[in-house]
Amino acid sequence: MRNLLAGVVRMMQIEHLPLAPDLPGLLTCLEQVAPLLDAMPGVVFFVKDLEARYVLVNQTLARRCGVNDKASLLGRTAEDVFPSRFGSRYTEQDRQVLDGGEPLSDQLELHLYPGRQPGWCLTHKLALRDLGRRVIGMAGISYDLQAPQSSHPAYQRLAAVDAYIREHFADPISLDDLTAIAELSVAQLGRLCKRIFQLTPRQMIHKARLGAATQLLAGDLPITEIAHQCGYSDHSAFSRQFRTHTGLSPSQYRDSFHR
Repeated sequence: MRNLLAGVVRMMQIEHLPLAPDLPGLLTCLEQVAPLLDAMPGVVFFVKDLEARYVLVNQTLARRCGVNDKASLLGRTAEDVFPSRFGSRYTEQDRQVLDGGEPLSDQLELHLYPGRQPGWCLTHKLALRDLGRRVIGMAGISYDLQAPQSSHPAYQRLAAVDAYIREHFADPISLDDLTAIAELSVAQLGRLCKRIFQLTPRQMIHKARLGAATQLLAGDLPITEIAHQCGYSDHSAFSRQFRTHTGLSPSQYRDSFHR
């Protein structure tokens, strides 16, 4: 399963997919591999048209939206099927890809799963183009972060880095700190973090800080104090990072606990 996922991610990280005559023609081809897309329970896959409406989805996306029949999502936008505080953010991403043609790559995001349980994922989106290189739609995946590859020879070194980040996320953390712990170069650290944890070192720091923040936001501590406790120099820096990775401001996320 991990190898299959890696192949899909590599496909989504290229500048664009192979050119297609039109969107219906591409969908016909993709239907042949639909059973494979449905067989990845931790991976959402979708294709959307120029209006950001779903035209192909896998079963994982249907389950995340609380429906049994994935066909019921077709013709609808993210704003139609997700809570407005999340759906509007997803559609905003879609419009950036469709209008600008530039891919969205390796976006670390915090989602609320069924039962209001938070979970981290990485999202990739890219434009689909016809033979004249005109944008005809977009495709995307969002996959849940999996358990680290503990069998990798460098795991113990990287586990020490991960432990340091989780213990010291409230303090300033530099790449020099992390490379010293792992006894690796910056390039080696980045490559191995991505291989073992699926995240860059910077993403690991964001994940630790924002994960702690989501727990604190469930209480009554002032947001400025939460920012300080989670390693952010000021409220605005915290709010900017929080919105980038969740689509919500800290206050909106807190309000979601009372709805």
